[in-house]
Amino acid sequence: MARGKGWDALAFRPLADPGREGRELFGFVGAWAPAAAEVATGWGAWEGETLVGAALLERAGAAAMLHGPAIAAPPGAEPEAALDAAAGLVALALATVEAEKVETLFARPQGLDRVWVRLGFIPVPEAELPEALRGRPGIGLFGWRGGSALWSAAGRGRDRRASPALP
Repeated sequence: MARGKGWDALAFRPLADPGREGRELFGFVGAWAPAAAEVATGWGAWEGETLVGAALLERAGAAAMLHGPAIAAPPGAEPEAALDAAAGLVALALATVEAEKVETLFARPQGLDRVWVRLGFIPVPEAELPEALRGRPGIGLFGWRGGSALWSAAGRGRDRRASPALP
């Protein structure tokens, strides 16, 4: 992976082979990514022919986990440009998952709190994750349900009546 010389206008589009392309960029920037077979889809930010950003989606029924966005900004790029690229990738992901009937999209914060909140994500408890998406690295969890801040755990997560704290 080579870095571009400048940070020009980026083109955002789905990755043709997200399990390979996205994982290569994630590896380049030192970020964890799911196994290629677990990647349902992904999106990239391109500067010319160079992939400089990626986000990957892992699906579990009506829920999904968004991994990334991972950004490889060129030397001397303004931090705000990297945040804008990250927000562009998340916005593209949201447009896609809404069309694919994903009810709940989860993401790890990665210090991008203002990106998540700006795009309608809210902090949610770890117990909200479906079993199939648990065990991924990271601390903290954001969730998105159609951009609504209204959140109900009714009928989701583990059965709290089976808690050892209850008689």
